[in-house]
Parts: sequence; C-alpha cells; structure tokens
Amino acid sequence: MSEVRDGMRIDWDVPVPMDDGLVLRADVYRPPGTGRHPVILSYGPYGKGLHFEDLYTDQWRRMLAAHPDVPAGSTNRYQNWEVVDPEKWVPDGYACVRVDSRGAGRSPGLLDLWSAREAQDLFQCVEWAAAQPWSTGRVGLNGISYYAMNQWQVAAQEPPHLAAICVWEGAADYYRDLAHHGGILCTFGRAWFPSQVVRVQHGRGTRGYRSRLDGDWVSGPPTLTEEELGASRRDFYEDCRTNTLASDAYWRSRMPDWSRVRVPLFSAANWGGQGLHPRGNFEGFVRAASTQKWLEVHGIEHWTHFYTDYGVGLQKKFFGHFLLPTKGEDTGWRSQPRVLLQVRHPGERFVERHENEWPLARTRWTRLHLCPADQRLAAEPPARDGSVAYEGLGDGVTFLTSPLEAETEITGPVAAKLWISSETTDADLFLVLRVFAPDMKEVTFQGALDPHTPVAQGWLRASQRKLDPELTLPWRASSTRS
Repeated sequence: MSEVRDGMRIDWDVPVPMDDGLVLRADVYRPPGTGRHPVILSYGPYGKGLHFEDLYTDQWRRMLAAHPDVPAGSTNRYQNWEVVDPEKWVPDGYACVRVDSRGAGRSPGLLDLWSAREAQDLFQCVEWAAAQPWSTGRVGLNGISYYAMNQWQVAAQEPPHLAAICVWEGAADYYRDLAHHGGILCTFGRAWFPSQVVRVQHGRGTRGYRSRLDGDWVSGPPTLTEEELGASRRDFYEDCRTNTLASDAYWRSRMPDWSRVRVPLFSAANWGGQGLHPRGNFEGFVRAASTQKWLEVHGIEHWTHFYTDYGVGLQKKFFGHFLLPTKGEDTGWRSQPRVLLQVRHPGERFVERHENEWPLARTRWTRLHLCPADQRLAAEPPARDGSVAYEGLGDGVTFLTSPLEAETEITGPVAAKLWISSETTDADLFLVLRVFAPDMKEVTFQGALDPHTPVAQGWLRASQRKLDPELTLPWRASSTRS
C-alpha cells in the first residue's frame, strides 16, 4: 500500500527479496513525486510498525519532558525506537527505509540475532535500496544500538552502494562488549531478548501489537502458537551461555574484519554506557581502515541525543556531505573535528571540545601503584611487598589516592595490572574507578541507563587473562580469542 500523508509518500510493507527466496518487509518514507533521493536505511528486530511510546513508554515520555526539541517540528506519528524520525529527514530530500530483520516484525524467517545471515540480508537491503527508481543509489546506514552494531558487520562486507555509516552507540565485538565481559557471562541478554525482541517476533500476529502507524499488526500477519514461535528463533541468551569462548565459531562469524571497514564512518559513543556500547565505538573508530572517520562522545541516557537537535544536526551534517546529490556540498562537515568530545563534569555539565585523535596525543599517562599496607593508590611503588585479602562474595577492597590538589580530568582509556591468588579454581574480578567528594560521598553520573554510574568499570575472569601481543598496549589490554 502506498499513500501520501504528512508531506511524505509512504510505501508500507514493501517486499525486499533475499537471495535464498525469503522476502523481508520494509516501510519507505520519501518525498512525494518522481525524483530520486539518497537513502537512510536501518535493519533490525524491534518492529518497524511499533511506535516508540508503545513499548518504551517511560523512555519516550521522559525524553519529551526533558528535551522539548525532540518532538518539535514533527507530528511524531512515525517515531520508532532507535531509528530516525522520517518527518525530520524527508523534507531534506532523503528517503528513509526501515526493514524488519529476518524473523522479526513483518519479516518471516528464522530469528538469529547478528548472524552472518542477517549481515548478508543487510548487504542485500543496501543494494536493493540503491536500485529502486526513487533512489540516487547512495545509501547510508543510521540508528542506535542494534541498528548501529550491525553496521560494523555489513561495512566489512563492502556493499558497493554503501556510502556512509553513522554508528550511534554501537558495540562491535559481541563477545567482549555484550555477552562475556572479560570472559564473564553477562545476563543482559536474558532480560533484553524476551522483553524487546521476542515481543515483536514475526508470527505474534493478533496476540501482538497493532501499529498506530498504519493500523496493521506489527508482528503479523500470521498468528503462530508459542511452540511455532519458539521453533522459529534461536535463543540468544542460551547461545551466549553455551558459546563460552571468543574463538567459538558463533562469535567469530559475528566479528567485523576491521581491515575491510573502509566506508566513511561517524562513531558516536556514550561515556556512561559501560557494559555494552562505548568500547565498540572507540574500537571501531581506532581500528577501522577508513581514512574518513570521525568520533563523537556524549553523555545522558542511551537513546536521547540521537533524537535531540544536537544529535540530528550532527547526523545531517555527516550524511549531507556524503549522500546528498551534490556530494560534498557545504554542510559544515568539511570543518568537523575528527574527535568531538562533550567533556563531562559533575552535575551533568558538559563542555564541548575538539580534538584530532583518540586517545588524545597530549594525555599524561599516569601510573598509580596499589599499596596494600594502607590501601592507597600512590605514584611511587610500595616500599615492601604486601597483599590484601577479601571475601569473594563480600564488598571487595577499595584503594584511595590522596586528596587531589587540583582539578583533574580523566579522559581516555584506563588499564589495571594485578597479581592475584584465589582459593577457588577460577576467579572473577570487577574493577570500578570511582570519584569521591571531600566528604567521601561518591560522585556519580547519569549513565546510558543507570542514573548513578561511576567513571569506569572493568571485568576479567582470571582464566581468560591471556593477552594478544599484537593488540595490547600499556593503556589497552586485549585478550586473545582463545
């Protein structure tokens, strides 16, 4: 079905054929008329027909209350979780394409998250969009989280018509960034998969959501039994639990080849997203082979800045430079700093700063030593050997620096080197970098999800401690794949 409304030509449930005969479904928002337009495309499992507010009610309402620029200039009828609002892009001459990934929303098939098959599907969606009569043949990928993470994968396959990618808070290494932090199984998938993915799995039909966008069933048309739904999906958390090593074929098939990520890219990270996205944003920026790459780092909640005037403005400058008909037109991107930091201060105050590289070349790498005798962090190593013991399931141990004599900025990577022994056959280490006020109350920040997030966190299972000598640097410990 195709209709014109709210100043857009909207094509609902457009068939997108794959090479194995499966047909995915897409919604296309584009300017009315017969012109050709550059494409902003997203591919993912959250249901292209599900309004942002219907599943993410609290997030939507809090964002609008705190950031009135988000709903401004739009009817907000087509707002969708973690992808662009077409009403803010179509007037600028873009076609916005939302594809339900295999097995999700309106697209049939086996639901197998971030699989090689999904990456192939996204490759073919890019090439399909480029070949449409309403397309200029220049395709950009944009979106948050899932819609960002799979961009790394498909960019490494080098679709001929992929012109640029905007990876907004997107992990890159699903083993280390998401499933097994430092080799320790993370339970994120156990809650996220059933609550955000299974609820919009293809086949829920009349037992699922009805779309306020087009009035149809978000996860239809068929209505399958629970047994049929279960047979049509891989259990993501169970896959995480059973594939315990980064060297497992499951994880290797999901890792991008950084030497082949050569497309222009904009990587946007969140300081407070420890445990999921920022590592991938920094790794992708540093390791991608692209000679045209930019990094931005911001704060506050995980989803918000993608929709604010600040975030949309950056995205439009980037894609305008690489996608609009007169490629390289003056959107302001020519003068964009390679690294744009919103430097975070207590009280959620941010100061914008422009840099040329990451890590910052002028960083004063500062080594501090653990002093077990008085549990200090000191510039000088302890005068004698010592140790400190704690219960494995207790509160751990805290090492404190002396009071800082001047304002100190911590911007960049942090690494720790420890010597440990354990009464158990293995041990899990959890390290937290905290800041304390003079009254010894901890200073926390709004994280991507948690409003009380410390400066940094790290994890390591002792048996996973072997390092990759080619990737490890003094400030960057990188485990091997085995």
